[in-house]
Amino acid sequence: QVRLAESGGGSVQAGGSLRLSCVASDPMFSRRRTGWFRQAPGKEREFVAGISRGGATTHYGDSVRGRFTISRDNTKNTMFLHMNLLTPEDTAIYYCACVGDGTEYEYWGQGTQVTVSS
Repeated sequence: QVRLAESGGGSVQAGGSLRLSCVASDPMFSRRRTGWFRQAPGKEREFVAGISRGGATTHYGDSVRGRFTISRDNTKNTMFLHMNLLTPEDTAIYYCACVGDGTEYEYWGQGTQVTVSS
């Protein structure tokens, strides 16, 4: 069982920045693709960003591309999400996730709240 724990959420004004962290309990973390998702009240879960096992390849959802940066430090079993130029539309619970033995995201953290005020 892989455990993921997010941190770094909070409240910020529009235009501000936050950095989210996700620490994994899994020693095989470096062999798993990982990503960030978010869910706003009343909306479906949305893909935010994904990163390859070694960190060389990243991809982003259209709404965050150019503002958010995903990265990882496999020596610390940790993934990050740097969020810049935040807007109220970025308000959501942010979840980190990693794939299981296949290609689907199978393991999820409990989420961290990000609130952006105008």
